[in-house]
Amino acid sequence: MNESQIQFSEQLRCAKGERKSEIDLYQLQELLNIAAFWAKGRSIEDLGIAIANSEPVISVCDRDRLIGFARATSDGIYRATIWDVVIHPEYQHGGLGSKLVETILSHPRMRRVERIYLMTTHQHGFYEKIGFQTNTSTTMVLHNLANRALLPVTEVQLQELLGG
Repeated sequence: MNESQIQFSEQLRCAKGERKSEIDLYQLQELLNIAAFWAKGRSIEDLGIAIANSEPVISVCDRDRLIGFARATSDGIYRATIWDVVIHPEYQHGGLGSKLVETILSHPRMRRVERIYLMTTHQHGFYEKIGFQTNTSTTMVLHNLANRALLPVTEVQLQELLGG
């Protein structure tokens, strides 16, 4: 990393809600396949959808090479979740991961949030150093929601449920 030019950048939204600067999704897919066992095999299309529905989205580059990534979703006041925190293995253990998470946490969309969640399997110690605590009270998961035949409740059904 002697000649590195490490740069953190955020994908900003334009007035129309479109992203101002695009992450190279092919580089992101490669980074996730190399460094994130939970995200191997994600499609380019699905990565684009995830990024479009996340804010903030932070990338870390060494010149033109994507070496780090994280994103979050939030209502801006009560709850937020940090997703897909990843640093390329060649750049790990140098403080970039901590700086990446701190960049997410200091974002205006995250600053006022009451509780910030994340899921991790093997990195509890890393996140504890940043201030996260183990939480056993929110362990419920619903899998394959997209594959379920959930239909929206009609106004008539809603009135019936409410006894009207």
